[in-house]
Amino acid sequence: MLTRWIAVLRICRLSDKFYYFCIVKRIIDISDMERVLVTGGAGFIGSHLCDRLIGDGCDVICLDNYFTGSKDNVRHLLGNDRFELVRHDVTTPFYAEVDRIYNLACPASPVNYQYNPIKTLKTSIYGALNMLGMAKRVGATILHASTSEVYGDPTIHPQVESYWGNVNPIGIRSCYDEGKRAAETLCMDYHRQHGINIKIIRIFNTYGPRMDRNDGRVVSNFIVQALTGKDITIYGNGLQTRSFQFIDDLIEGMVRMMKTGDDFTGPVNIGNPGEFSMLELANEVIRLTGSRSKIIFRPLPQDDPKQRKPDISLAFEKLDGWQPVVKLEEGLKKTISYFEEKLSAIG
Repeated sequence: MLTRWIAVLRICRLSDKFYYFCIVKRIIDISDMERVLVTGGAGFIGSHLCDRLIGDGCDVICLDNYFTGSKDNVRHLLGNDRFELVRHDVTTPFYAEVDRIYNLACPASPVNYQYNPIKTLKTSIYGALNMLGMAKRVGATILHASTSEVYGDPTIHPQVESYWGNVNPIGIRSCYDEGKRAAETLCMDYHRQHGINIKIIRIFNTYGPRMDRNDGRVVSNFIVQALTGKDITIYGNGLQTRSFQFIDDLIEGMVRMMKTGDDFTGPVNIGNPGEFSMLELANEVIRLTGSRSKIIFRPLPQDDPKQRKPDISLAFEKLDGWQPVVKLEEGLKKTISYFEEKLSAIG
C-alpha cells in the first residue's frame, strides 16, 4: 500500500500543493499505523484485545472460525475503518502483511476442547506453525497465548516459569495441555533457528464480560447457576484452589508483553496471585447475586488440578511493574451484570 502512494506522489505536480500535502499526510498516517493480526479475535479474550488495540490506534485483522468465538463479541467494531473481521481456521495458512501477531486461537474450556480433542491439538500445533510461518515471512513479532495448564497438576506452589510441570500426556485434558506445550516448543525453535521475535505468555484463569455462559468454566458456571436459581455444582470437595484475574488485567499484561525488547521471549505468567477455593468462590457468587441456590458436590474430573496460583515476579520485573489491579469482588460484580443482561435478553 505504501509503495502505491509513493508512486502517486512521484507523478503529482508540485504546484498542486494541497493534493501534495494530502498525499504526504496519508503516507505518514499509513507508516505510523501498526497493523495487527489477532487469531481467535472474536472470542472472550480476543474481542477485548481487539477493543484495546483499536483504542490504541492500531489497524486490526480479527481472525476467527466461530467455534467458540462469536460475531456478537465484535459487532460494535464492524463499522470501524481500522477493524477487519475474517472467518478463517488457523489450521490452514493465512496470508497478510502485518507488524504484530497475537496468536490466541484455541478453545480454552474443558467442555469445548474435549468436544473434538484431535482438532484441539491441531489448532494448537498447526495454528502455531502457520502463524510462526507468517511471522517469518513478513518479519512480524508474534505473541503466543499459552496457558497455566502447561503446569498440569503442579507439585510446586505457587508456579514459577522455570517449573516444567506435571502433565498427564494421555489423559482427557492432554489435547489442550500438550498442544499448548508443543506450541511453546515451536515458538522457541522458530526463535532459535530463524530469529523470529516471539513472546510467550502463560494465562491463568481469566473471567469477565463476554464469557460464554455454556463453556463450562467455573466462574460462568457459578454465576449462571446462581442467577437462574439452580444448584451450584462443585466438583470434588471444593477445597481445590484457583487464582482468578479479570479480563482487563490480562489485556494490559498482553499489550505490555508485546512491547518488551527483542531479547525477552518469556514465557511469563499472567495471572492474579490471589488464591481462592471453589467453596469460597461459590459462596461469594451467592452473596453478590443474592441467590438462594444450594451448593452440591460431584466427583472430581480426571486430572483436574488441586491447586493453581501464579508467581508473577517475572511479569512485575519485565512488564514495567505489571500486576493485577481488579479485586475479585469488583470483577465478579461486572461479570454478574453482564450475565444478568444476557439472561434477561433471552428470557
